[in-house]
Amino acid sequence: MNGALHLVGLAPLTFAGAAAMTFGAAFVRGLTGFGMAIILVPLLGMLMPPGQAVVLGIILQLLIGPVGFRRIADDADRRTAVPIARLAMLATPLGMLALKAVTPDVARLLIAIIAIGAFLLILMPQHPDGHQPGRGAIGATGVASGILTGFAAMPGPPVVPFYLRQRIEPATARASMMLVFFATAIAGTAASLWLGLATTKLFILSLLLFLPMVLGDQVGARLFGRVPVPVWRSIVAVVLGAAGISALVRLLN
Repeated sequence: MNGALHLVGLAPLTFAGAAAMTFGAAFVRGLTGFGMAIILVPLLGMLMPPGQAVVLGIILQLLIGPVGFRRIADDADRRTAVPIARLAMLATPLGMLALKAVTPDVARLLIAIIAIGAFLLILMPQHPDGHQPGRGAIGATGVASGILTGFAAMPGPPVVPFYLRQRIEPATARASMMLVFFATAIAGTAASLWLGLATTKLFILSLLLFLPMVLGDQVGARLFGRVPVPVWRSIVAVVLGAAGISALVRLLN
């Protein structure tokens, strides 16, 4: 372990902090279906440059994506999730190019704005019964999710309000979001390799963080379904709000 930590340039206490952050963020993912990157990227930005935190967040989402994938695919609303995922994958390199072009301070500012904006969007009222999202809404969600994946490892801000504002079962919303996020993680990892942003150090660190990530995800997934729907939606809102606040605090410091 010490040899691996030397390779990634982290002290044991710093790695322990990263592992704890990863466990907590993965727990939220298991419970809500999203939130890992929204929480984790601003926190990891305290330990490393924001560009590296973004790429690490994407790689971690790629590693956790296959966990429980069969059930996710069965429960998801494929009519919307599949086109959103396809468009997001195509748009992800655009976000990567933007990340590569801006300074770390600008990246932190935009990541904070994204996290806060997601919280505000989730507060909007649900659509009426029988509402069916059109091609425009599906397309805009996919493109925005892909750009935000590449720029901030945060495909959630457009996707979460898209599903939670519809009157569908939490299991369907959760699975649909997780399906989209796995697709964006694939595209994000490929784009980061293509642009030279993914390094051996980040891949090693992602493997070291895999165990706490899986443990956190499994604990959260076991609690999903036992939480009443109104409470589940409230947890989603709190997660987004806390992520926005933490990103803003990091920016101000």
